[in-house]
Amino acid sequence: MLFKKMASNSTSDYFRGGGKMLWWMVGATAFMTQFSAWTFTGAAGKAFNDGFAVLAVFAGNMIAYVFAIYYFARRFRQMRVDTPTEGVRRRFGSVNEQFFTWVIIPLSVINAGVWLNGLGVFASAVFDADINTTIYVTGAAVLVISLISGAWGVVASDFIQTLVVAVISIACAGVALYFVGGPSEIINEFPGGFFMGPDMNYPLLLVCTFLFFIVKQLQSINNMQESYRFLNAKDSNNATKAAAMALAMMVFGAIIWFIPPWASAIMYPDAASAYPELGAKASDAVYLVFARETMPLGTVGLLMAGLFAATMSSMDSALNRNSGIFVRSFYSTIVRKGKAEDKELLRAGQIACLVNGILVIGMAQFFNSLSHLSLFDLMMQVATLLQSPVLVPLFLGIIIRKTPKWAPWATVVFGLTVSWAVVNIFTPQYVMSWFGIENLTGREIGELRTVITIAAHLIFTAGFFCLTTLFYNEEKDPYVETTKEFFEDVDTECVSEEGQDIVDRMQRAKLGTLVIYMSAGLTLMVLIPNPLWGRLLFLGCAAAIFAVGYGLKRSARLNDSEQAAATSVN
Repeated sequence: MLFKKMASNSTSDYFRGGGKMLWWMVGATAFMTQFSAWTFTGAAGKAFNDGFAVLAVFAGNMIAYVFAIYYFARRFRQMRVDTPTEGVRRRFGSVNEQFFTWVIIPLSVINAGVWLNGLGVFASAVFDADINTTIYVTGAAVLVISLISGAWGVVASDFIQTLVVAVISIACAGVALYFVGGPSEIINEFPGGFFMGPDMNYPLLLVCTFLFFIVKQLQSINNMQESYRFLNAKDSNNATKAAAMALAMMVFGAIIWFIPPWASAIMYPDAASAYPELGAKASDAVYLVFARETMPLGTVGLLMAGLFAATMSSMDSALNRNSGIFVRSFYSTIVRKGKAEDKELLRAGQIACLVNGILVIGMAQFFNSLSHLSLFDLMMQVATLLQSPVLVPLFLGIIIRKTPKWAPWATVVFGLTVSWAVVNIFTPQYVMSWFGIENLTGREIGELRTVITIAAHLIFTAGFFCLTTLFYNEEKDPYVETTKEFFEDVDTECVSEEGQDIVDRMQRAKLGTLVIYMSAGLTLMVLIPNPLWGRLLFLGCAAAIFAVGYGLKRSARLNDSEQAAATSVN
């Protein structure tokens, strides 16, 4: 509600905050969009079962953000558009804009459905509630936030949620290390070996997993579809700083998140059997077992707040992006043919957000019926089989500048054919038979399936896009001037508008208020009957968050003339 007014001035404000956001807000949302309840459930289950191998995904994220710092982040901001598909139109033409509009929106709904299902699995176990009801209630809550305040509310809530996740992660990690006996105990006592894990006979397979995940995450994070995170930044410099913040948090967080499930594999080896009703997803509730058995009373509630926060950050970003894509690339250009006023487009965006939210809830219900799949496998299959073909041209299109206009959509079609071949022909068993290996464990089959899919798209799908450059003829390109202008903008620095300082201070003031409210709520957890160390733990968390809020409020103080200007802006 605090940010509702800031999102109601124009569609640019609603879809990307008018490109006026500070780097620490953008950095928080860049980080949180790679983080969902799946990290606390599916990825935690993977860490519990297989140890160090889970970090393959997050090592890829780290490398990807390094590339974002030095190349991609500022160039995405310099596209000077409000939505990703507007960038596609400037780069590849209107036909590709429509193609990717109707590819990105369904894929985003599928992804958000996976995230919401992950939260539903966990929440239903915590509250002993019906999982379908949990999905409906949670989905509705996220939808309301996205609907009311657009990008400003989405990004502001991402920053608050980053603090929630940081608090619960650090608290759980510290307690886990204390009770398990330190990092050396985790490394030495992890069942099946910490670095290899159980059911893994071929170390080279793990090396391949790490290498190919780096390639996958490099294009998953640095592509035109995901550019919307950096479109919010107030200038090129803030976009780069946002990528640096996301990298720092990913490096710090990747280890912190998984200490509790690693410790649980030693302290509670039967934790995966605590919730047999979850079927193949039983190990995904290991964080809950740890919080219930080891942490002070009240931590399960705090953990659930972190899980809700993580899912909301991913889902509300997807809803906001989809509504922007629909309005700017279809409603205003095809339905209304440029005749609609901004107020009408704003209303259309809110309706699109509502429809997308309902579709996400329905998709989460569908994924819930796939009880034979763990959340980790479900996420990996969606990401590698469906997303990879779409991301290849959106990643390479910023690097390779001379391609025919049919190259992007043709690459996606070719890539989907590659995914079909991986599923139906080049199975892990078939590929390993080339090397005379027949007896594979279930874990090895799962790892191989992911590696084969990534390798196939790296070699064939990306190769197809690169080969299309051989068919490019500049003299016959009707979009040659548009493309030239696009890359001139991409190479030209974005500078913040005059008067931006007032908006900067408003962001700090509003978020400072929210953070202080949050610290007050955490302080009340001291009243829960716990041992002294438990009460001090909650007090320490509240104090750390209060310090952040106080710092934001202090930096937002205005002199008299600035205060008058801020009042007129607000």
